[in-house]
Amino acid sequence: MSYPRQTRGNRALSSVSTILLSILFFLCKPSNAQSSSPEFACDVTRNPSLAGYGFCNMGLKAEARVTDLVGRLTLEEKIGFLVSKATGVSRLGIPDYNWWSEALHGVSDVGGGSNFKGPVPGATSFPQVILTAASFNVSLFQAIGKVVSTEARAMYNVGVGGLTFWSPNVNIFRDPRWGRGQETPGEDPMLASKYAVAYVKGLQGTDGGDPNRLKVAACCKHYTAYDVDNWKGVHRYTFNSVSCVVDGNVASVMCSYNQVNGKPTCADPDLLSGVIRGQWKLNGYIVSDCDSVEVMYASQHYTKTPEESVAKSMLAGLDLNCDHFTGQHAISAVKAGLVNESDVDTAISNNFATLMRLGFFNGDPKKQPYGNLGPQDVCTAENQELAREAARQGIVLLKNSNGSLPFSPTAIKTLAVIGPNANVTDTMIGNYHGVPCKYTTPLQGLMETVSSTYQLGCPNVACTEADIDSATSLAASADAVVLVMGTDLSIEREDHDRLDLFLPGKQQQLVTEVAKAAKGPVVLVIMSGGGLDVTFAKNNEKITSIMWVGFPGQAGGLAIADIIFGRYNPSGKLPMTWYPQSYVENLPMSNMNMRPDNSTGYPGRTYRFYTGETVYAFGDGISYTQFNHRHIKAPRLVSLGLDASHPCRSSKCQSVDAIGPHCVKTFEVQLRVRNAGNREGSNTVFLFMTPTAVHRSPVKHLLAFEKVLLGKKEKAVVSFKVDVCKDLSVVDETGKRKIALGKHVLHVGSLKYSLYIMI
Repeated sequence: MSYPRQTRGNRALSSVSTILLSILFFLCKPSNAQSSSPEFACDVTRNPSLAGYGFCNMGLKAEARVTDLVGRLTLEEKIGFLVSKATGVSRLGIPDYNWWSEALHGVSDVGGGSNFKGPVPGATSFPQVILTAASFNVSLFQAIGKVVSTEARAMYNVGVGGLTFWSPNVNIFRDPRWGRGQETPGEDPMLASKYAVAYVKGLQGTDGGDPNRLKVAACCKHYTAYDVDNWKGVHRYTFNSVSCVVDGNVASVMCSYNQVNGKPTCADPDLLSGVIRGQWKLNGYIVSDCDSVEVMYASQHYTKTPEESVAKSMLAGLDLNCDHFTGQHAISAVKAGLVNESDVDTAISNNFATLMRLGFFNGDPKKQPYGNLGPQDVCTAENQELAREAARQGIVLLKNSNGSLPFSPTAIKTLAVIGPNANVTDTMIGNYHGVPCKYTTPLQGLMETVSSTYQLGCPNVACTEADIDSATSLAASADAVVLVMGTDLSIEREDHDRLDLFLPGKQQQLVTEVAKAAKGPVVLVIMSGGGLDVTFAKNNEKITSIMWVGFPGQAGGLAIADIIFGRYNPSGKLPMTWYPQSYVENLPMSNMNMRPDNSTGYPGRTYRFYTGETVYAFGDGISYTQFNHRHIKAPRLVSLGLDASHPCRSSKCQSVDAIGPHCVKTFEVQLRVRNAGNREGSNTVFLFMTPTAVHRSPVKHLLAFEKVLLGKKEKAVVSFKVDVCKDLSVVDETGKRKIALGKHVLHVGSLKYSLYIMI
């Protein structure tokens, strides 16, 4: 389905600060004609002599063009293309190129491959990934990717953008303290996969759908087992765990810093050449996380010399080193016989082939597909409205006692807005951000609807001191209170994991005292990347509503106000479990095992394996309407039809391998969804499955989901196609996928349906 848009009329007025920001943006935004003319490879208009080079001949196949280019380079020139800041070759008309651009939730200036210093002063900043994932809307994921790639191409055309973007991050959010959990689609592998595929299609997909061309090149990262940054001295540079493999069908895969079974991932031929290139058939390049090649020598002491690190990574299948280390030591590695020049050729050929698909060697991009894009296509009204829509769809309403929300703009005459995140800007866009088109803070968004009075409450999110007297005085005089609390990048970010799950500092005390003093309803808005233990607020009757808004992007304040005042019906669902503080008190982040261990008291991780107490569960989220589900169609018995010679025909088996002729089996599950309320709303239909209890299988796992928009009292039929081997299999103790025989239970909301898998 297409993503549901808000159909009611938008407000006519915006805050003064937002208007000024918008005016400044467009005053600073020159047309294509005003921008300087950047240098592009194979620009035969500027330099006609380049037309004689085969690599500039668009009539040749990409492979032939790459071979021609590699054959013209000296060893020193070749090595310049092994690093992220690739050194150009002026004699061949090839400019420098910075491979490192980021587009996690909008074009970013992290890495330097794209920047906002010239004709494009900003780009659309969407919500941080964890909130977008909470929408559970695959078409929205792809729509955002498409906008980001359009703005990226527009920037490239005027010389301020790259073509290779090291996004998305599709690691699993295993531990609630992880500082980079905000960058991920959450804790469920199926959701992470759906997000990654859709976002990558949005980024890379060309209008004509030609697989040999790329709009921009995406990169799935980090491969593999990359879920801890810096926690009590355990740093990702030296972190060693048994991995789970993240699959991504993209133009690039980034290997991580850490070791898997004692070997750095960027020096493991089984992972790079065996899995990524061999099994996955990657059509593109493999890049290291920044400085990973140096880290395996200097920090992990995996190699004795820098040259050995360069050689081991290149021979394993690494094509590009983020940063400079390989460039400094590759020549000496070749001279020492640790690696051959032909190995260098292989690596740079993969890099060049990707650039060929991007049109990098096709001259002036204004004469190529997407050549009409320019600054006028960045920060358009449509793009900024999509940022607002994404935030609205992702925001999760967790508590709403007695239908406290939505507020009536006519009934609420005075609104108290309190908290360290109530009027923030940068906090809303999380990490790996760029420069947004403009900001609308929560305070600004609320003020556009009703008269609001603001108290900071705490000087910052650390909240070592709280002005409780001023905050409670304001709350006591207002018709309603909105508290905007939570974290920011000082609490959770790359290289900084949280130590606990509580609201920082005196935030809990401030919230409790304000709620006690308030004469009207109290809404607690939590702005954070990860979950928090807010049991105190969940159980406090004076706190009538709780809303999680992630890091909601440039339009976060508008989206928050849209939901609080009922212009939009909340539909977000938590993409991660919110645990109580007790969960992490004796749980080391260095243990990434998913399954529980009763012998040691290890509780397991994520909703799939953890069965203990939660504050809020994966998939939780409230609407302003009610939805009912009814089973229509599903089989009671699924026969695999194993051959007569199969061993399980003559002996009793608990499971069979999820490979073979029986893996063509599929069946359909149909459900009827009804909006039982009196207002339009979107409902995410989750299809969970609990397998037979073998191989320490998950408690349940997500098979599929679908988001449907229904008018009041409207019904719809949702169908899911279930692949027996792909969807119903589990991973056994040795890492093999198995289909458990016997009873399986399908879950949709409160519905449960049993089916049996037989041989």
